[in-house]
Amino acid sequence: MGNPRELDTYIYRMGTAPNTRVAVSQKNKVYGYMVGKKAFQQIGVVSEFGFDESRTIDPVRGVGFGDQIAELVPSVTEPMSVTLNRTLMYTVGIFQVLGYRGGVEGLVRSLRHHRWPFDLKQELVFPEIVSKEDITLGSDAPSLRGATTQPGNVKNLAATSIKALFTFYEGCWVESFNSSFTSDAAIIAENTTIKVTDIIDGVSTYGEYIDSGLSPISANGTSGAGYSLRFAGNSNVASTSAFGA
Repeated sequence: MGNPRELDTYIYRMGTAPNTRVAVSQKNKVYGYMVGKKAFQQIGVVSEFGFDESRTIDPVRGVGFGDQIAELVPSVTEPMSVTLNRTLMYTVGIFQVLGYRGGVEGLVRSLRHHRWPFDLKQELVFPEIVSKEDITLGSDAPSLRGATTQPGNVKNLAATSIKALFTFYEGCWVESFNSSFTSDAAIIAENTTIKVTDIIDGVSTYGEYIDSGLSPISANGTSGAGYSLRFAGNSNVASTSAFGA
């Protein structure tokens, strides 16, 4: 079939969302590769989208130095876990919006049938009040305004002045899937937990020398002052005045 008709019905009409500086879920869009499509398409009727990431921080201590932590060392980061829950449509299921030939599209009914990974795209769309004032004209948000010169962080949407924060989730696999049909509820939800191989913004260069902020080393024209008092070359290096003495 390749193009379920329910994607063209009234349920997918676009509504309005409030213009606030506080982020709201109505401005969050999630995209996947629909079966039969060769580009990202908004998944639609998503009831929950969330992500969780963690890593262990190991303390380093020395014998003879008392009960003092010498340094905290981050361990490897665990794969990001994404929660994606969607309302089931008769001809559009969650497997189909992720690119698998399930439901009316084919035989995929189980995680055992998933042979290839998929990607997701998230857009946090900025309201007009933010796009025009805080990013383009405002002097009270230099980081957002400056981000327009770094294409991976903020991109223009369509032919308007509205901007959005892009995040791409690469090499995803469904870790768990559940759905239930109960007598006391009419709406059927399909719930998934997804593991992600990598997270990028789609444009920027990543690696050992990524400009992640807080660096005490001068790079890319920045002062390299850093902020942590742990760095000896920092202009904010620990002193008696730093501790109120």
